[in-house]
Amino acid sequence: MNNSQTPRENKMGVMPVNKLLISMSLPMMISMLVQALYNIVDSIFVSRIDENALTAVSLAFPIQSLMIALGAGTGVGVNALLSKSLGEKDFEKANKTAVNGVFLAGMSFIAFLLIGLFAVKPFYMSQTDEAQILEYGKQYLTIVCCCSFGLYTQFIFERLLQSTGKTVYTMITQGLGAIINIILDPIFIFGYFGVPRMGVAGAAIATVIGQVIAGIVGIIVNQKKNTEIRLEFKGFRPDKKIIGQIYQVGIPSIIMQAIGSLMTYGMNLILEAFGAAQTVFGIYFKLQSFIFMPIFGLNNGMVPIIAYNFGAGSRERVTATIKSSIRYAVCIMLAGLVVMQLLPGQLIGLFDAEASSGLLEIGIPALRIISLSFCFAGYCIVVGSVFQALGNGVYSMITSIARQLCVLLPVAWLFSLTGNVNRIWWAFPIAELASLALSTFFLVRIHRNIISRMGEDVPGKKAGKRVAERA
Repeated sequence: MNNSQTPRENKMGVMPVNKLLISMSLPMMISMLVQALYNIVDSIFVSRIDENALTAVSLAFPIQSLMIALGAGTGVGVNALLSKSLGEKDFEKANKTAVNGVFLAGMSFIAFLLIGLFAVKPFYMSQTDEAQILEYGKQYLTIVCCCSFGLYTQFIFERLLQSTGKTVYTMITQGLGAIINIILDPIFIFGYFGVPRMGVAGAAIATVIGQVIAGIVGIIVNQKKNTEIRLEFKGFRPDKKIIGQIYQVGIPSIIMQAIGSLMTYGMNLILEAFGAAQTVFGIYFKLQSFIFMPIFGLNNGMVPIIAYNFGAGSRERVTATIKSSIRYAVCIMLAGLVVMQLLPGQLIGLFDAEASSGLLEIGIPALRIISLSFCFAGYCIVVGSVFQALGNGVYSMITSIARQLCVLLPVAWLFSLTGNVNRIWWAFPIAELASLALSTFFLVRIHRNIISRMGEDVPGKKAGKRVAERA
């Protein structure tokens, strides 16, 4: 993709902050809501096969979460470095970052191709000995892993658009992929319009097709619309320095999200002895995505704004972006809390729970207890992304490890020893309180060491870089 024009001043450095945040985040929030809707609709269709099918798809979540962790974490690193380079007017480095990001997406696919070929069966056998769940799980997860090239293509080209502030196009790509998924799900699962009935394998195929089409559209949009970046692969060789800088931010993010995968796996092991509790836990994760996805969309709009203005040395714009993001996130999470408290039975009923009284009996108190953590989660998620945008992703990693591995899983295991499944769910709000305390501690520290020093005796476009080195 060639561009002979001199790049204009990016809107991330000049547009009023609140208007900028909304204009960049709203398309992402809408596309994330569509993604969340897909996640829920996908599970609703699968639950119509039988409860074992729903359980099999739910148990696949740790591996799928790991796939997303690698793609999203790499994307965060690419996003932050590319936006910061644009803020510093270092366009050559921005182009190198983009090309190396595409290379890393290809390496991510190869990793999960190997997992799909060799690790799916042992993964399921470690969580259940139910033959039908094992068979369903093998069908579903093998297809998702071995065809993950669409997912990683979609990830990287959407992040390139986000890095230059063109988030409305990522809404198009994500929304298109999710809508295709929703349309194809019932056709492939139940065998409509002459298509053979494929069950859970059909759900996986619909997922992959949606990702591939979204990835292709992402490539096309970048070639036609993303004029601030040139993708030139002739004579390409991986740049160790650029890759190192990408993963300086990206690896903490990958580890942070991978920890979520490990936490989910651990919770499934703890809940195995409590009947339908595993299925309830899977349903919760599908439902909470509808609340958390808009926050992630907000973050995707926020990160390049902070990174760009950090590179440009604009302390006021960085601070204003952080404050506005926290306000919006807290409001969204409180709305989610109200819904979970008032309508838990109706939400679980979406997954054909009337056919199993155990799901409702366990699920209603589960949703009400876990959702108490929403009071603090919005703030913690935004603050964690602030750390990443400022090149301090290790703070996010430490907070995530503390919340999920040092607090949540041990507390859940201790409560499981009582034999009362309802007590296990209290581990979530307890863990979120710990995250609140640690996130605030790191935010105060990063404000003192980095944000408050921006522009201090540092004129010119390299301000953010010099402050970071000084801190």
